[in-house]
Amino acid sequence: MKLTKGLLAVAIAAIIGLTSCGPKDADIKAEIDKSIQANADMTGLTASVNEGVVTLSGTCKDEECKTQCVKAVGEMKGVKSVVNNITLPAPPPPPVQEPASVTTALDEATQQKVKDGLKDIPGVTVSFEGDKAVLSGEVTKANRVKIMQMLAAAKVKSDVTKLADKK
Repeated sequence: MKLTKGLLAVAIAAIIGLTSCGPKDADIKAEIDKSIQANADMTGLTASVNEGVVTLSGTCKDEECKTQCVKAVGEMKGVKSVVNNITLPAPPPPPVQEPASVTTALDEATQQKVKDGLKDIPGVTVSFEGDKAVLSGEVTKANRVKIMQMLAAAKVKSDVTKLADKK
């Protein structure tokens, strides 16, 4: 009986001794919170502690900051491990670049091809705006068909809104 009571007393003392050896979760959290307040890089982080396992959450400015925060907390007394739930801010969107002007001028040979195709059609003038031939004047329906065929064969974009039909 005395032996049983003695063993029970030793077991209880051992349990109390083992559980009270390390810092308590509340003490660990208090130390981490103090560190967070003291370090500008850690502002915005929060910590929770459960049986010595620390979970860090919040946002760090970059990957290096994130690594340093986890390392600093992991080295604190009583911390068994660190769960890293720290996020990084979304990168800024790339700058919007205006598209380069896609308007190109028709080369001299193409312009000459259009002029040559129109030389036998009276009353029609042509000017070139970028990659487009702008036609104006009056034409018959038959000549309009010839003009459209010539422009298609030369693969030239055209503006014929100023081209009126002869009556």
